[in-house]
Amino acid sequence: MSQATELAAAAGSTDPRVGLRAVRALRRLLERLEVVQVDNARRQGWSWQEIADVLEVSRQAVHKKHAGRPAVNSSWEA
Repeated sequence: MSQATELAAAAGSTDPRVGLRAVRALRRLLERLEVVQVDNARRQGWSWQEIADVLEVSRQAVHKKHAGRPAVNSSWEA
């Protein structure tokens, strides 16, 4: 079972401590995935508007969040 699958299962726990910790970990994983994929899209020449459209946010929101941030290594080993 993958870490994400285990976290998703734990998020449904009846123990709030377990569930909330899983939610926190999933939130961190989601943020990391977004950074990796935005960097991937930019390397492939996507515009901020194209990225925003797929994420269903405004161009300004995605640009503010990701522009000027150093690119991340897409390796999951970090």
